[in-house]
Amino acid sequence: MQKQRLGPSLYDCPRDKSVLECVYLRRVLPMGRNTSIRETEWQRRILMNKVRLGIIGYGGMGTGYVKNIMNGMCPEIEIAAIADRKASRRAVCHEAYPDIPLFEEGSDLIASGLVDAVHIVVPHYQHHTLAIDAFRHGLHVLCEKPAGVYTLQVREMNEAAAASGKVFALMFNQRTNCIYRKMKEILVSGRLGEIKRVNWIITDWYRTQAYYDSGSWRATWDGEGGGVLLNQCPHQLDLLQWLCGIPVKVHAHLHYGKWHDIEVEDDVTAYMEFPNGATGVFVSTTGDYPGSNRLEITLEKGKFLCEHDQLFAWELEENERVWRKQSQDGFGHIPYHPMELDMDDKNPQHIGIFNNFASCILHGTPLVAEGQEGINSLMLSNAFHLSDWLGESVTIPFDEEKFLELLTEKRKLSAPKADSDRILDPSGTYGSVVRL
Repeated sequence: MQKQRLGPSLYDCPRDKSVLECVYLRRVLPMGRNTSIRETEWQRRILMNKVRLGIIGYGGMGTGYVKNIMNGMCPEIEIAAIADRKASRRAVCHEAYPDIPLFEEGSDLIASGLVDAVHIVVPHYQHHTLAIDAFRHGLHVLCEKPAGVYTLQVREMNEAAAASGKVFALMFNQRTNCIYRKMKEILVSGRLGEIKRVNWIITDWYRTQAYYDSGSWRATWDGEGGGVLLNQCPHQLDLLQWLCGIPVKVHAHLHYGKWHDIEVEDDVTAYMEFPNGATGVFVSTTGDYPGSNRLEITLEKGKFLCEHDQLFAWELEENERVWRKQSQDGFGHIPYHPMELDMDDKNPQHIGIFNNFASCILHGTPLVAEGQEGINSLMLSNAFHLSDWLGESVTIPFDEEKFLELLTEKRKLSAPKADSDRILDPSGTYGSVVRL
């Protein structure tokens, strides 16, 4: 007996309709609103096949992001709305993009119904509030680094993201660099054994006083929550924990306003110990010129050296720990050879994160940087601050309530700064060459 045909098949799809659109029109829509698949979500994802993105914050970074997207570098994203509290910036934005709706408050953009997702590009303390508000409105969230100022904030963000079921991503654009991706691949493979030591000197974040004077929130405890650790170094701290894991103990020495007229740290030296006994040193400042960006990771069977946007690797022919015990030569040198590193040479940076975010929403592509991972790098910077404030070593996990208590005290004493309408162009300051 021939089975009864339940309506038109996908092969009857008109030529002016996509197959996915037919799925919606003939399979989903007739199911009515009782289906678990929301009609509006299918309309947006299938009929439009683009993510309607709202940009919250039209400052130095925000203007660059909007320009790149409007120039077609993110084909699955359209700018649907922009928000900024400064009337002068909204005026500049309207002159450049007169058809894009503008809002004064990010919360109003979130509630507007005009967007499927938001990118949060505002001072650090606002990340937490805006992200949670967006999740509660059923929106996907891409957040600028750092995820927040203190770990207790970010735990609440992660809980809201999990409850919403929406995509939560972070702008950890350095993870797109083929150099760090190759290092991650080899480290995960175990080919070179366990890590013994990591040293990172990252002092090419040079900033002038004009940079710090460009915003009333910059380099203040109450506006930014920290200095080089919270603004520039989240990228390196994320890579550090992504590649090497989270230390179990740190001891940091920070200098506040050593090179600039600011109240937060602009010079950092930190010692780290990892669960397997490996040690590390992390050094950073915004006061050196010319600066360095040199990462060394020494392992049981080899070594990485990353500097000048190049990666070098060497592989020992014998595990050093074994050789050390068995060699009869007191000065015995272990044979080794340079490793051939097959890399794709791609380094799309921010554009890569945007495209990955959209692809995750539309196609389920795994994220480069899950939002929930943002707490890891923040845990490191919070631990460095806490160690310096207490003048002692700090174990991780640390007392997060104590950290917030001390930070709150500093915020109370934070000096107000004059505001500025100046928008700085940060292009070319990301520490590596963009290659799409």
